[in-house]
Amino acid sequence: MTPNDIKKDAQTRMQKSVEALRHDLGKIRTGRASTSLVEHLKVNYYGSDMPLSQVASIAITDARSLTITPWEKQMVAPVEKAILASDLGLTPNTAGTVIRINLPALTEERRKELSKVVHGEGENAKVAIRNIRRDANQHVKDLLKDKAITEDDERRSEDEIQKLTDKAIKDVDEVVKAKEQELMAV
Repeated sequence: MTPNDIKKDAQTRMQKSVEALRHDLGKIRTGRASTSLVEHLKVNYYGSDMPLSQVASIAITDARSLTITPWEKQMVAPVEKAILASDLGLTPNTAGTVIRINLPALTEERRKELSKVVHGEGENAKVAIRNIRRDANQHVKDLLKDKAITEDDERRSEDEIQKLTDKAIKDVDEVVKAKEQELMAV
């Protein structure tokens, strides 16, 4: 493994950490309707758990409501059950085969709680990125120990890995800041 391979691997893993953070934050409810809020919910579909997005179409009707239309009529009840069982605190209203979800406005207290959750997720992502940096630096040190690279190569590689780390952490901060602004927008 060359220092370049190590850097590419570290960069890919750091990007995945940032993407995972984006994905996780998408599930946090803000005042606005978003399909990512419910599409991951597991629905019992003929004995197996399927994501809601695979058994129904989810649409945003306006800023504060979603409509879910199951593809099969008998799926209405299991979808309702999945929504009620989730920790989102949402109440489905059903009319025929269409399930409507109205999102209540967030209270100031709830916004602050969610803000703490967002910060916590951001910190977890940063820890993951720092662990990736540590692994990459360890691989570089191993190459030096095996005399596959020089000390100058080691120093250069560690500097480049640090730059990748700084960029990934900056990306995490931007994602967290954007989610916070979304949360605080009334």
